[in-house]
Amino acid sequence: MKKWPVCAVALLLLAPLYAISLYNYILFHSVVELFSIIIAGGIFMVAWNSRHYIENQYLLFVGIAYLFISILDLVHTFTFQGMTLMPGYDANVSTQLWIAARYLESLTLLIAPMTFHRQTNGGFYILGYSAVTLLLIVSILHWRIFPDCFFENAGGLTPFKKISEYLISAILLASGTLLIVYRNRFDTKVLLWILLSIIITILSELAFTNYAGAYDFSNLIGHYLKFLSFILIYKAVIETGLTKPF
Repeated sequence: MKKWPVCAVALLLLAPLYAISLYNYILFHSVVELFSIIIAGGIFMVAWNSRHYIENQYLLFVGIAYLFISILDLVHTFTFQGMTLMPGYDANVSTQLWIAARYLESLTLLIAPMTFHRQTNGGFYILGYSAVTLLLIVSILHWRIFPDCFFENAGGLTPFKKISEYLISAILLASGTLLIVYRNRFDTKVLLWILLSIIITILSELAFTNYAGAYDFSNLIGHYLKFLSFILIYKAVIETGLTKPF
């Protein structure tokens, strides 16, 4: 059977996702977020199980990071407006978790190229990301000291949230630039998939700078773009890691 181009498959998947969003936006949000969480978990499994064979630390560092990014995304999903799994939290908390996860993701991609020449035990990365993730979750859910990101009845997005999205986009742009600098360390196709994923993630972040409610159209577009970016990450890391492990 002839393989469909990944972009065509991704675009075909957008139609049923849109239909789901019309039927139940919470279900749409959960599907997109759980898809990205599964991909992130897959990246970790590929990276962790190949750690003894890879020559540089980039994949291991990114793989471990995505495990903890997925944890933040999972809590974000559970606290999303309309969900009843974690009652007592409003849209502000869900948005704070989103920003925390995106900061962690963008900074990881920025720092990752600097690990090419390092040989560090994966346990060190796990310990570090565990501490950071726990601190972020506690600061949002328990201490309530993380900066506010969304006021449902008082203007919507806060200046901190909007500025954060632009800052995250800038960090992602810098990380893409570093990848181009280190392009000789990547398979050409893998580099292309990662760069495209970063570009789409930047567009996703920009879409999240302009919405007044959790169910707004720009929020829908932002999640569409996140869905596409994780398909590209899947192509770059999981598919390539399984079909061309060396």
